[in-house]
Amino acid sequence: MRSTEITIPDGLPGFCREILKEFALAAGEAFGDALTGVYLHGSAVMGCFSPEKGDLDLLVVTEGTPSVPAKRRFMEKVVSLNEKAPAKGIEMSVVKREFCENFVFPTPFELHFSPMHLARWEKDPAEYAAHFKGVDPDLAAHFTVLKARGAALCGEEPAKVFGEVPREAYWESIRSDVENAEEELPENPVYLTLNLCRVLAFRREGLVLSKAEGGEWAGKNLPASLHSFVKRAAEDYRGGAPFAPGREESASFARFMLEEIEKGKEA
Repeated sequence: MRSTEITIPDGLPGFCREILKEFALAAGEAFGDALTGVYLHGSAVMGCFSPEKGDLDLLVVTEGTPSVPAKRRFMEKVVSLNEKAPAKGIEMSVVKREFCENFVFPTPFELHFSPMHLARWEKDPAEYAAHFKGVDPDLAAHFTVLKARGAALCGEEPAKVFGEVPREAYWESIRSDVENAEEELPENPVYLTLNLCRVLAFRREGLVLSKAEGGEWAGKNLPASLHSFVKRAAEDYRGGAPFAPGREESASFARFMLEEIEKGKEA
């Protein structure tokens, strides 16, 4: 690792700060001098992190292709840290620097983990480390947020590592995340309600917002008849009363938002 100094952003709970420190150290130990840096993005750097609702979103950037043994050693530590993590765990990807500097869509990754892949890891760690690689359109959104608002836990600053992501790639990344909202919103109402709001904010005004900021934007820009729906989702996201809208109400909101997203034009 080119620098042993680790910097954790202020405002996070103590146990999260410790997890991030151990994560960065583990990346340095696994990838050594090939490590460009470890980067934090998502709600943890956007002022709306909640341990009860969120996860820790991380990117590890390496110079060249990491070896399979290095990836396995790193994954062993990541899985261990995930057991101590916030409600939704750790989501992380390992990406080569060349694709951070010279963006490709969908973006290649060398390794990925989130709790939804834990069973695959537990079934066969060797197979996971050797073969869980590919391309991920979501990295367009992660890179965009990281370049605008992310933090380096160690290594080079984001501005030196991440090049420009075309707006079309960012748009495709966030649009695909809500395209099935009418069917899925009743099962995941907080995430999809606020995500629809921030997708529409980008579509209309070119804004890159957190989920919480998307809810605030919606309170100023959506019809008054929808304010209560969004407000209830935002309150749940902040740790308030659970948001459990009915299926018909959910479908109606999702249909309206998807229609607005479809016809809205980015500023």
